Amino acid sequence: MDDFWSGIGVDLHLEPDAGAGRRSGLERALRDAVRDGRLAPGTLLPATRRLAVELGVSRGTAKAAYDQLVAEGYLTARQGSGTQVAVLPARSPDPARDPARARAPLFDLRPGSPDVGSFPVAAWLRALRRAVAAAPSPAYDYGDPRGRIELRTALSGYLGRARGVIAPPERIVVTSGYVQGLALLTRVLGPGAIAMEDPGLPFHRDVVRHNGGTVVPVRVDGRGAGAGVPGDAAAVVVTPAHQYPTGVTLHPERRRALTDWARAGGGLIVEDDYDGEFRYDRQPVGALQGMAPGHVAYLGTASKTLGPALRLGWMVLPPHLVDAVADAKLHSDHHTESIGQLALAELIEGHAYDRHVRASRLRYRRRRDRLLERLGPLRGVRGVAAGLHALVDVRDEDAVLERAVAEGLAVGWLGEHWHTPGDGLPQGLVVGYGTPREHAYPQALEVLGRVLEGH
Repeated sequence: MDDFWSGIGVDLHLEPDAGAGRRSGLERALRDAVRDGRLAPGTLLPATRRLAVELGVSRGTAKAAYDQLVAEGYLTARQGSGTQVAVLPARSPDPARDPARARAPLFDLRPGSPDVGSFPVAAWLRALRRAVAAAPSPAYDYGDPRGRIELRTALSGYLGRARGVIAPPERIVVTSGYVQGLALLTRVLGPGAIAMEDPGLPFHRDVVRHNGGTVVPVRVDGRGAGAGVPGDAAAVVVTPAHQYPTGVTLHPERRRALTDWARAGGGLIVEDDYDGEFRYDRQPVGALQGMAPGHVAYLGTASKTLGPALRLGWMVLPPHLVDAVADAKLHSDHHTESIGQLALAELIEGHAYDRHVRASRLRYRRRRDRLLERLGPLRGVRGVAAGLHALVDVRDEDAVLERAVAEGLAVGWLGEHWHTPGDGLPQGLVVGYGTPREHAYPQALEVLGRVLEGH
């Protein structure tokens, strides 16, 4: 019996209603499991002999239950292929239960995501195979909360040569993304004021507040943020390479002003290197961290270069914050999963990551150019020197958004990003040209053009 339970087979958790009779109870349990999605279409079910032993019923009872559900269309049975869950007819989505699906846009130009269809599947699989084949046994155990040394070493070299970051491996902490990094820093800094760009992403402000910080706005103008940082702020969060959502690059004078502020008062600059790799009209602007590595916490991720699903990010920290952040990481999730870290390290060390970034940069530049060709004659389009989004000037956000919804077009808008919304603030559409799949982009642009024409 011990060999039976530990042997090769398909596990199936069911709780038949004994009061309904053995056969009827088993049929009902299977039917309910298929209906509510616990047994997905195509799931292979255990053989009747095994199911009978597991549930303490006769094999005939198990076979009769299977046969009944095959007759009802819930299961399929083929000689040599076993019994599987059938594909049930699709039902129309219920907006009350699944509003996101019901409102899925026909044309998606929302900002914040890359073209996930361009994920380098073949290169990733090669890197994964090599990394797993070479991984030592401890790689599959609990690990250092700072992350695998292989990835921290690879990032140290890459960030130094590609972004101008001073990044010794011992000062790097691997995270599950920018949001986790921002949350960890907020906790380590403790209660106090954290200055954040205005306009900026509302969710990031929520992350700071949720982790004990108080958000104070710093207005972004044509030279970026940095003017008028409150003297009592413990930190200021900026996106120097390509500000979100305005697309402004932080001016050199503002960079110097920020680093002077940090040195003078011991404040921390949190640098979100948003879209840092995607500069189109000249060489990428180096990271702010290189100017004051002892006062800047540099945060980057693979979400825009590869895809958000990887959940891999990194922080390069001033020496005095490393231990505290590592301890906070340990008590947050112990450590970020290791296999993906090993694969990314291999991708970077083998330069496949560089090749993918360069190819993506060319593809997104072409998309940027198509956006300018379609909208240039219509209105001002700003923030297009880098990144995956552009800011399009409009006079009446509400009216334009109403037309967009009518056309099935989803876009972002500037009004949702202000710290304190109100009349008299600049208006605009935040158009993400990284999100659509390649074949869908031209039509999405045409719909955007129609929405804006005559406005």
